[in-house]
Amino acid sequence: MLEDFNFNRYSVIDEKNKREIVMLRGSGCKWRRCRFCDYHFDFSTSKSDNYDLNKKQLEKVTGIYQKLEVINSGSFVDLDEETMHLIEKTCVDHSIKEVHFECHWIHREEIADLRKSFEKYKINVKVKIGVETFDNLFRECYLDKGIDTDSASEIAGYFDEVCLLQGIPGQTVMSMKKDIETGLEYFERVCINIMQENKKQIKPDPAVIADFVREIYPIYSEDTRVDILLENTAFGVGGVTGHAE
Repeated sequence: MLEDFNFNRYSVIDEKNKREIVMLRGSGCKWRRCRFCDYHFDFSTSKSDNYDLNKKQLEKVTGIYQKLEVINSGSFVDLDEETMHLIEKTCVDHSIKEVHFECHWIHREEIADLRKSFEKYKINVKVKIGVETFDNLFRECYLDKGIDTDSASEIAGYFDEVCLLQGIPGQTVMSMKKDIETGLEYFERVCINIMQENKKQIKPDPAVIADFVREIYPIYSEDTRVDILLENTAFGVGGVTGHAE
């Protein structure tokens, strides 16, 4: 758990898929085994403290683009029930027509109920999964992501959007391009995250990042279906935890 760390938790994204974004706090990722991620430290076991924090961020939402993205260190299922109700109310009050959530593969069967809960308000739900790479052997043996299928089409049967992690040891220009093209083939949108230094075992590879910037970034930088985060705060939310397990 992070104490006294002041993340920026609200932002407006004015490019490509224009939307507001809030970084809320829940009970934390239930997987917690990814060898590259320390994001899960942003959690609290106190539902009331989480709700109070989340309420302050959701009060900043204006509905300017009628789209809202909700992220947290884990999946939407890790947010308390009161927060979920407040998200619904915020969307209704500000005429938001589309809301985006994140979800780990292990919670995929709960997505259908999430969609239904917003359907009654005629709000479209989009759900994003962090696949990181479609190379199943690399993903599970090296990254320990916890996705027990090597089928992109099966994953796309549950999820609308996909996150990829690039700039790590073992990747090549060819493998990164292949992941992006697979993402664009099966998903509505692709979000590319460039690996950032943290206290976890896997570190960014400067040479791979340089290859990405030189060979891949120019191809997709203007693609309206591709978001590229060269820094993990590029959407205007988040920060560096500086904590180790």
